[in-house]
Amino acid sequence: MPLPREAVPGSLNAAQRARDLAALGDGAPVDLVVVGGGVTGAGVALDAASRGLRTVLLERHDLASGTSRWSSKLVHGGLRYLASGDLGLALESARERHVLLTRTAPHLVHPLPYLLPVGGPGGAGGREAAAMRAGLLLGDGLRALARTPRRALPRSHRIDAAAAEALAPGLATSLRGGALLGWDGRLEDDARLVVALARTAAAHGARVITGAAVEHAAPGDVRLRDAETGQTVTLAPRAVVNATGVWAGGLDDGVALRPSRGSHLVLSPAAFGGALRAQVSIPVPGAFGRFLLAIPRPDGTVILGLTDEPVDGPIPDVPEPADAEIAALLEGGSRAFRRPLLPEHVEGAFAGLRPLVAGGADATADLSRHHVVRRADSGLVTVTGGKLTTYRRMAEDAVDLAVATAGLSARPCRTTDLPLLGAAPCDALRALRQPPRLVDRHGAEAPQVAALADAQPELHAPVVPGEDVLACELIWAVRHEGARTVGDLLDRRTRLGLRPAVRERAVAAAERALEQAAVVAAT
Repeated sequence: MPLPREAVPGSLNAAQRARDLAALGDGAPVDLVVVGGGVTGAGVALDAASRGLRTVLLERHDLASGTSRWSSKLVHGGLRYLASGDLGLALESARERHVLLTRTAPHLVHPLPYLLPVGGPGGAGGREAAAMRAGLLLGDGLRALARTPRRALPRSHRIDAAAAEALAPGLATSLRGGALLGWDGRLEDDARLVVALARTAAAHGARVITGAAVEHAAPGDVRLRDAETGQTVTLAPRAVVNATGVWAGGLDDGVALRPSRGSHLVLSPAAFGGALRAQVSIPVPGAFGRFLLAIPRPDGTVILGLTDEPVDGPIPDVPEPADAEIAALLEGGSRAFRRPLLPEHVEGAFAGLRPLVAGGADATADLSRHHVVRRADSGLVTVTGGKLTTYRRMAEDAVDLAVATAGLSARPCRTTDLPLLGAAPCDALRALRQPPRLVDRHGAEAPQVAALADAQPELHAPVVPGEDVLACELIWAVRHEGARTVGDLLDRRTRLGLRPAVRERAVAAAERALEQAAVVAAT
């Protein structure tokens, strides 16, 4: 029988949301409010709640509804930063990758081999190949400094052309120099990481409220409007952290950002003549140290990215790739493969906006990926910049400053050793009897997700024939992961929405899951 909702730690659902709003409306004391439900905001909420602070996370739409769902879905050790000489950022990235891979989220972060082809028009040659080999050796050193074991991320080495093609069928025959083989981290899904962070924060006492538009935010005075009822709720927290990414200037006009758009394509595996088993890094001509990435995904598709285009003017809620970016990605990706990548191979496309901190560089590609934490005159703390891999360190720094600014009493940060819900040792995860893909997404909670289908065997069926998302996952998302709409289910709790044709076929199942959950809640 399915476990009762109260037996699932960190459950987020309509009933819990209503209870939290009612408590806040009645004047429940609050130490810290976090504005923004992306990876940084969810990380801040977990850090604060796990230190014993009475924490509230407010998000105007849904968890991971902004930039955090549009990443390349990698947890990387900073090889690119070595190329630009930023050893500090590269080491920070390697350390944070280690934390995710080995301690806090081994169910969501897995080793990924990657190839740097050598020779030919689609590979690195001469000076660039030598520099990349030196970079990989330095990356091996950073892995060792981070204490990541070789069984998790093996050492890099050079392989011949035949071995490279075994990992990436369809590589161009002109790549006679073989490839450099390295290892990095692959994220099962960026949006699911955010959900796991938010639920773990809730399990530590945080109130996580989506559909809450913040109209004003400063210590002692936060006003939110409930998107469902239109009701206004006023809070008086001692500290406020602005973690709204590219939208940070809406709450803190002292923030100077230069947003950059990174676009990706979702390609059919047929485009490559076989399933890729490794990421392929394709040098961008004339841009030393920059690459396009062909990244295999667990569902068999390949993500091809990514661009770096400055964004001016108003910030859209959902950015879209420009036609020129799509054409450039297909042309650039084709350089490394025997067959050209064509528009008919594109099953979806998406774009995200990087919240880059303004600096002296002329191009956004040259701006630092360091994060910045600042305190406004009002006492509001804003955290921005950075990248997904280093969210935990960003959150720690933000909470440290908020605690100091407000004079709060809090325990030291403990998130380097705090497993997210679903985390378990790899051996324990492999021993679970549920379908491997269910375990990949839900980790140690997979048996509870599957148990929802004990009384309704039809929930074991895929949401869409041929896809690996099961109907029971939609029910779980509504009951325990805070999904309130069809978009929440298809575009964030699952990623069926990355391919429009698949999304269309899944809408009816998502609507049924919401209706069923409403009936259960009413009884």
